[in-house]
Order: sequence, then C-alpha cells, then structure tokens
Amino acid sequence: MSSPSVPALLERIAAAGKAYEHNQESGSREDLIDLSQSLVAALEIPSEFIQRSFWSEPAKSAHIRLAVDVELFQHLRDAGAAGLSPAALASKTGLDAPLLQRILRHLAATKVVAFRAGRWCGTPLSDGLAEQRYQHSVAFCYDVARPSFAGFPAYFRATGYRQPTSLTDGPFQTAHKTKLPFFDWLVATPPHLAHFDSFMSAYRAGKPNWWDFYPVVERLAAGFDPQTHGDVLLVDVGGGRGHDLAHFAQVHGSHPGRLVLQDREPVIATAGQSDRFEAQAHDFFTPQPVAGARAYALHSILHDWDDAEGVRILENLKPALKRGVLARPAQRDRAVRGQADAGRDVHGHDDAGALRGAGAHRAGLARHRRARGLAGGGDLQLPGRGGECHRGGVGLEQIDR
Repeated sequence: MSSPSVPALLERIAAAGKAYEHNQESGSREDLIDLSQSLVAALEIPSEFIQRSFWSEPAKSAHIRLAVDVELFQHLRDAGAAGLSPAALASKTGLDAPLLQRILRHLAATKVVAFRAGRWCGTPLSDGLAEQRYQHSVAFCYDVARPSFAGFPAYFRATGYRQPTSLTDGPFQTAHKTKLPFFDWLVATPPHLAHFDSFMSAYRAGKPNWWDFYPVVERLAAGFDPQTHGDVLLVDVGGGRGHDLAHFAQVHGSHPGRLVLQDREPVIATAGQSDRFEAQAHDFFTPQPVAGARAYALHSILHDWDDAEGVRILENLKPALKRGVLARPAQRDRAVRGQADAGRDVHGHDDAGALRGAGAHRAGLARHRRARGLAGGGDLQLPGRGGECHRGGVGLEQIDR
C-alpha cells in the first residue's frame, strides 16, 4: 500500500484544521498530530531523519532532563511574557552562561522555549512542563525507561531476537542490572516510585477519561442498592495514589456508595488521606477483599502483564463478583467511540513500552477472550481506539441479570 501523497496529506490537514478550529471536533487534534507526522515522513529524506531521530531528539531529551534539575521551565514560567535576559536566567539556574545559551538554542530550535527581543521566554509547552507531575515524568522516562530502550539492540542480539517471557529477565533488568520485576524495582529504588506515579497521573492528562464517555449515571449510579450490591460503588484496582478516583469523585460528586482505592502497600502509604475515597492496601495477585462492589476498574493494568499473569489477576477478582448478577465489560457504542478515540496514543509507544518495562510480551485478544469467560460470558468490547480492544484497562460492571 503506497503512502499518501503530499498534496493529499495537505488536503486532509486542511480539513482536520477546520474541524479543530471551528468546533473542536472530537479527535481532530489527534488527527492533526498524526497527519503532521505523516507529512514529515513524506517530506523528510533519510539524512534528515537520522539527524532528527538520533541526534536532535536525544539531545533535546537530555537538555530537558537537565532543565528539570535546575528548574529552568519554572523560572521561565514565573517570568511571564517579559521573559528573562540570558544573564538573569544563568544566575537563577546556576548554569554557566555559555553552556546555558547552547542548551537554550537547541530547545528554541525544537520549539520548546522561545527567544524574543534578546530575552528567553517560556511557551505553553515549557510552562506545562514546569508542573511537578511533568517534571517527575521527565525524570522517570529519562532515568528509568531510556536506558532500557538504549539497550534493546544488545539485549535482543544476545538473546537471539526472542521475545522476552520472564518478568525478571528483560531489557529493563539488563539495563538496570537487577533481577527484580519492574514494579518491585520501583519500590526498592526511591524516588522512582513517586516519579512513576506522577507519570501515570499525567499519562492521560488533557484526554478523555472513561467516565467522560461511559454512562456512569445511567449504568452505575441508577438503581444502586446497598442491600443488593453492597455499599461500594467502585473499586479502582491498582489505582496508584488515587488520581483517577479523585477525578471521578470530583466529576460525579453526587455518586452513591463508597469509592475504594487499591494498590500495593508502599504505594498506598504515599497516597495520603482523602475524604473522597478509602485507600486499601491490596495486591491484585491475591483474592479481591471487597466483595459485591458495583464495578471494578483496572486502568492500564492488564497491558503490563503477559496473558498468564493477566488471567491470574482476573481469577483473583472473579470470586468478589456477587452471585445473581452478571459482570460484563463495559459496552461502547458508535456514539461514544469518537470520544474515546480523542484520547488515543498518537505516538504509538505502547508495545515498545511493554517490552521495555516488564520484560514480558504484550497481552492480546486471547486474554480478553479468557476475560469474557471469567466475567460470565456475553459480548466483549472494551473501550479503545477505533473499535479495537483496548489493552490498557478493563471495567467489570455488575449488571442484574
């Protein structure tokens, strides 16, 4: 199949641009990004691709990681539209002025910061990166994920180009010289755990959440009866420090029933107190302690584990489902499909991330077919991209049969 021509791409970009400008049509922003990347691919020659991918972008990543250490983006954000002179910014960051200038010139060339009237200024992007969750995300991606990716060629060359199947022997373990599984390593090496949690909280920032397109009021809240279903409305299994659950409670403030956050004890210990939900230490490889909840959410959980481990997670959840009701994954109809697509991953990094992170292969349709059986049968269609099965999350909802 041939690639679209440049004129055809320009026409599609113009159409997507109108959709974005006039009514913020769902998915139009992602379409523009995707089409822009296609246009670059159509125009870029191999030498430019190499210079960008293997020189400019790695340097940009390193400069941004350094910027986190010296709070560069915070200083530019606080200076506002007036910006800062090179000397003033060097003084605030503690960087040698010539070195800072070289770093900033590259960040300006890659559109991260701006230089106007002899002064360095922030951009909407750099101002956003000044937030703590993005500062932590940069540190996690650079310090934890990047070494794994850098070691891909040597690792797979040494293993005969076989797909990793062990949680303790993958590119991640080789890069960090450990035999611990990814999540155990995070717990054992602070502050990586906190940085990872911030990365997860920022992962879908600015994109639709499942409750934005799932009919929460009609399907979860309506008909909720503590005598029938128990007094728990929603359990967020493996929910980190509660960023999803806190947002859910904020949007659906009048929800009935209790909200329960679950994660491993070291994570729950950092969650802090909340009047919006209860925090409970729980390992999802052990039996689910909250029985009969109206719904159980697993956001970005199953995709971190191979099929066998994914089935174990669901097997431990199954006994908690109340007798006399049918648990089924949430259905998605055509009306809400576009809203889910508006949050799609425009950088296509999911599968590479799975190989990097856990050293285990990506779960496929086989797991979801097994989930259907564990849940009690019925059609299985998970919210995802363009009607595909979404490998990042499952919502098991208790429905009266």
